[in-house]
Amino acid sequence: MRAVTTLSVVVLASAGIGHAVMSSLDADITRVDPFKDMKNRPQAGHGMNVLLVGTDGRDKVSEQLRRKYRLGGAPCHCTDTIMIVHISADRERASVVSLPRDSYAVTPAHTDRTTGRRHGGHPIKLNAAYAEGGPQLTVRTVEHMTRVKIDHYLEIDFTSFMKTVDVLGGVRICTARPLKDTYTGLDLPAGTHRLMGGQALQYVRARHLDGASDLGRMKRQQRFMASLIDRATSSGVLLNPMRFRDVTRAALGSVRADKGFGTDELLALGRAMRNFSPSSSEFTTVPIGQMGYAVKGVGSTLKWDRKKAGRLFRAVREDRPLAPHQPRPKGLPVGVDPQQIRVQVENGTDTAGLGKRVDRQLAATGFRTTGMAVNAKEHGVRRTVVAHDPRWDRSAKSLAAALPGSELRTVKGLGPTLKVIVGSDFRQVRKVRAAEPAQSESGVMRGDEAVCG
Repeated sequence: MRAVTTLSVVVLASAGIGHAVMSSLDADITRVDPFKDMKNRPQAGHGMNVLLVGTDGRDKVSEQLRRKYRLGGAPCHCTDTIMIVHISADRERASVVSLPRDSYAVTPAHTDRTTGRRHGGHPIKLNAAYAEGGPQLTVRTVEHMTRVKIDHYLEIDFTSFMKTVDVLGGVRICTARPLKDTYTGLDLPAGTHRLMGGQALQYVRARHLDGASDLGRMKRQQRFMASLIDRATSSGVLLNPMRFRDVTRAALGSVRADKGFGTDELLALGRAMRNFSPSSSEFTTVPIGQMGYAVKGVGSTLKWDRKKAGRLFRAVREDRPLAPHQPRPKGLPVGVDPQQIRVQVENGTDTAGLGKRVDRQLAATGFRTTGMAVNAKEHGVRRTVVAHDPRWDRSAKSLAAALPGSELRTVKGLGPTLKVIVGSDFRQVRKVRAAEPAQSESGVMRGDEAVCG
């Protein structure tokens, strides 16, 4: 999650700041050598692959901020976020693949950096590779699992993340439902918010908002990453040398990177990405084949879907988009995707065929109508009614948004199918869309689908 900070540095380099300024910033980066003595590596593809990892680094945060943003506990000395960012050869697209930290992995043979003991390959959770063998074992394990050659390594902690968001003036986030996590202290009502550093950290760390746990958190991280890119490219930072300097200093203050990722690389990449925008980016999570895959001595892990993951990483190696381009859907954002809402339409007027017309319009907007409108028991209905079981109140509100002026009516025991009783006030169905769209069938979400509309 803190890895988004480094991506912003790459984007911000398009300001064209001189080599001397970038060289002074380069001196702030702590260097590591994750590729030392590595053999039998995957064949290089087209474009550039950067492994971005986020370490907690809470020991560098003040006691006051640790209490305020609930960062208590000892640092785990492991990577709690791992992403592969692929920059296309033409520098017009960034593809971001999140690798769940609990992924089932088998390490290559290595020396434990803590005990000094030599180990053969053995099962672990992916994030534990860092604790055993640092950046080098992390890179080797990722390359072994994906067959994607990693060109550069970048590591971020809490401090850089918060400072970068603050210097950018915050990042705008939209949520169709309240987000409350007692573990991180995140408490956001539904709506649009501009998050500053500490609150943004709570947002990308939250894992207890729903049953999706870490997978849900990764989707929020991807949305935040898209919004951060939007903020960086639309806020004037790229055209203001002083602001650019301040942001890059904040971002690079706690970064660790491989020796080959320096001033020249940042400048060349940044200038090539001068026109970068959210629509230039795409995000996905490696497909999971089995949740809760139990491994003796390791615990519950996530096992990748070998075939789907293979297709995904083949696209990365071949420098292809992860999914076909789809135009962003238009319409009023609502809390529940219309495709998840089942609707029965009843005609409450004496106008023949009105129920069928409303059914067709709702279906065209994406609602799962029965396709069989019927006449209501009551006639002469003036105001259109959305009847719903109280357990499906969010779905009812989303449906009512498509029927301006309609009345919500609670009916206990109605079940998951909502009922629309069409009144004489009906004019037309308003186009709506999911405020937080589900990823496509391919599992890919484009950046401009993730940012606030």
